[in-house]
Amino acid sequence: MTQRLPPSLTPLDTALAALLRGVDPITPVELPLIEAAGCIAAGGPLFAAWPPHDIAAIDGWALRANDLVGASAYSPLALAMAPVWVEAGDAMPQGCDCVLDADAVEMSGPLAQVLAEGVPGQGIRRAGSDIASDTTAGAEGHPVGLVDLLLAGVAAVDRLSVRRPRLRIVNVPDTTTTAHMIVGIARAAGLDVKTHQAAARDEASIADALDASSCDMLLIVGGSGVGRHDAAVTALARRGEMIAHGIALQPGRTAAVGRLGKVPVVGLPGSPDHALAIWLALVLPLVDRLSARRPRRQVTLPLARKIASSVGIAEIALLAEEHHAWMPLAVGEWPLQAIARADAWLLIPASHEGFAAGTLADAYLMREW
Repeated sequence: MTQRLPPSLTPLDTALAALLRGVDPITPVELPLIEAAGCIAAGGPLFAAWPPHDIAAIDGWALRANDLVGASAYSPLALAMAPVWVEAGDAMPQGCDCVLDADAVEMSGPLAQVLAEGVPGQGIRRAGSDIASDTTAGAEGHPVGLVDLLLAGVAAVDRLSVRRPRLRIVNVPDTTTTAHMIVGIARAAGLDVKTHQAAARDEASIADALDASSCDMLLIVGGSGVGRHDAAVTALARRGEMIAHGIALQPGRTAAVGRLGKVPVVGLPGSPDHALAIWLALVLPLVDRLSARRPRRQVTLPLARKIASSVGIAEIALLAEEHHAWMPLAVGEWPLQAIARADAWLLIPASHEGFAAGTLADAYLMREW
């Protein structure tokens, strides 16, 4: 059956500009390390150098390399004084610049013999080698990753300053699968997600669920079409401002954007592929604006074959990397198996008819959605 569409379609660029109008980055908050993972770093304390001084990297004997020249199992070198035993993490004794394994020194009463040479720095972590002085955890404007958390933990910092937009998701009945997908993606993107289930698919029930009092953005999942049981758009118009219903984007043509007070609202179609396309094209730019994220990384590869597109409507192509090239999997209409295989996505502007094979395409990675 042919999908019914809104009477007019708003160009994607126009809808996005209207959605972002007046939206500023939110105020940073300090979160415990485990909660800061995935959020966008907003500056933070400068770490002192770590280690603060040379430390032993292994358990063994602390020695000076210049004193060990020529030592071997065939020509043991007797030491005038017994070496100092150090454990991994201990500060290096004054004048010592290497650590030898336990079996490299033979102890016989007070007499010590070295059976191997050493080199300066062997078995040692130099001061500042793990963390340079004035390092911060997480580059400002970029997601806080596992390595950032490791650095913070080593530096004994237990909280990080981040921007973490608060997202409220209103789930219209019968779109549970799509809602679960969006919730998972949103949490992976570092958002503070709260969900609410509308009591029914009718306008009054959806309108009752539209509460923007404690969120920075609101998504309605499902009910954005023009079917007899689609009431999300009229519910939004009843409670707030409808900016556009019907976006010139495929997939995702029946989406809507609006506002509740100053809070931006996006109505996602109930179909998983259409909802995902709107997430990529409209919601991600909104998330990036609220969190002051730096531009997302694009990967440039040639197209393995031609992509054809219709002029007048923007389309998103799903791509897989094959033999150092982008292989188009689906354009405009996305089978679920294409979504599962996709490594990246490419937005084709409404003014383009597509791209010839061999064209260098700047695509966004799916794992960074």
